[in-house]
Amino acid sequence: MDGFDVVVVGSGFGGAVTAYRLASEGRSVLVLERGAAYPPASFPRTPYGFGQNVWDPRRGRYGLFDVWSFDTMDAVVAAGLGGGSLIYANVLIRKDENWFTTEVDGTSRSWPLTRAELEPHYAAVEDMLGAQVFPMAAPLYAQVRKTAALRDAALALGYEETTWDNVDPGRKQWYLPQLAVTFSNRGRAPVPGEAIEEAVRNLHDRDRQTCRLCGECDIGCNYGSKNTLDFNYLTLAQRAQAELRTLAEVTTIESLAGDEGYVVHYVQHPEGGPGTVQARHLVLSAGTFGTTRLLLKSRSALPGISPLLGHRFTGNGDLLTFALHARRRGPDGPAGQVRLDPAHGPVITSTLRHPDEHDGAERGSRGQYLQDAGYPAFVAWLAQMGSVPSEAGHVAKFVARRLWDHARHEHVRNHAEVEDLVHDTSLSAGSMPLLGMGLDTPDGVFDLDGDGELTLDWPERQSTALYTQAAALGRQVARELGAQFLEDPLVTLFRHFVTVHPLGGCPMGRTWQEGVVDPWGRVHGRPNLHVADGSVMPGPVGANPSLTIAALADRFADGMIDDMKGR
Repeated sequence: MDGFDVVVVGSGFGGAVTAYRLASEGRSVLVLERGAAYPPASFPRTPYGFGQNVWDPRRGRYGLFDVWSFDTMDAVVAAGLGGGSLIYANVLIRKDENWFTTEVDGTSRSWPLTRAELEPHYAAVEDMLGAQVFPMAAPLYAQVRKTAALRDAALALGYEETTWDNVDPGRKQWYLPQLAVTFSNRGRAPVPGEAIEEAVRNLHDRDRQTCRLCGECDIGCNYGSKNTLDFNYLTLAQRAQAELRTLAEVTTIESLAGDEGYVVHYVQHPEGGPGTVQARHLVLSAGTFGTTRLLLKSRSALPGISPLLGHRFTGNGDLLTFALHARRRGPDGPAGQVRLDPAHGPVITSTLRHPDEHDGAERGSRGQYLQDAGYPAFVAWLAQMGSVPSEAGHVAKFVARRLWDHARHEHVRNHAEVEDLVHDTSLSAGSMPLLGMGLDTPDGVFDLDGDGELTLDWPERQSTALYTQAAALGRQVARELGAQFLEDPLVTLFRHFVTVHPLGGCPMGRTWQEGVVDPWGRVHGRPNLHVADGSVMPGPVGANPSLTIAALADRFADGMIDDMKGR
């Protein structure tokens, strides 16, 4: 069987960083990624393509989107070379300093390391991911309306405008966060659709373009504008001789005699042939669900793992709400439609930050973020055509007039009639999703059912205060926009939540009694077994967690490199 110094399972924010760091030290590294590679222009856009683009190997589907459904929580994660970076909204926010050591409702969220210990790793990741802020004042970019709309609403609500590197933990603030998106080449003004000048040719050997403001970040960027992990960490890992195997789904792991390493069993899709490799060091970076399930399935073959395996799940307080039909306020009420155009621009451009009680806010206040969200243009068309009878009537009226004019041999240039074809755009152009997240309570517990499938017991009750506060903030923003407020019906009717930031299951802790891994990502009680992904979070990040996952992986890699040098 093939043998490597390091086998990394997964290629997301933990796996990609680890693979690059270890390969650049001259170690033999293998990355096993269950999903496929997605070069620019390979993400589907047709209804048929979307229908096929799901991860369900039992039905012969090896696509990008993997949807998990539990009793009280659903989640969406990615399967592909680059992991979650392929479908996230590019936001890079450092975890708030005061939020590393907090406690809510008797549940500790204390982290076994500090913000200061992560600072150099945050900086290293931001540099590698080419972080830029949205250039809202630049020509063409200034036409993205939702950014200024959220800023104006925030200022009206008493939030202060600041910059990402000047956040005051104790104040309510609005700012433009760093994004892993290329808006401009180094030293050049931002221009949509300009060729990106890469210092190192990407592993796909494809050309890329600066952000075209198409709102397609979350379904895969076909222009290569997103600085996804395949364009940086994985490209450099491959250049350093790391081997990247795609469509290789790991099924079980076991230890070698004498704890001399690990045997990793996987399935090579789509043929389904078995594969086996040996690793001196094994790094699990398959995500909160993938890593936790692997360890739970392999528990009998890996004795000594902490009893906290499967514990401290959190959805990072994710809550999606909507501001609908925004209208300008007149002296006697709404006076005219407000254009928000959420399909124009990156999916997220700006954020409100609300302080936690540990920042000095009022007692009981939980730290949270609220961000403008967007979607592709075809979603706007779907929303527009949702009122089919009305729109169909306008189209029929337009056609009838044209036929009548033709019969009378009259050719009148009536632009008003053409404009009236698309009658009321207050839903498609005057609405905007609002993405909230924050400090929920990490009290979810994973287990396996009789078929070996992952289960989740997540009591929503402990996090009710956060969700209530998040919905209230969304309602206030909607009111300032002159919009109707809509909360996710699944939440209001069934108390069923959806997260795109699942965390926990293999939480960090200083000791075996406190966590599954130590502050360097080493599994307590298991030599040379490491975890580097969102599952190591002992609680919510509060902000978008991708940057923190990558920074932790960079720190963990330092520890692995030192350990290897000591042997």
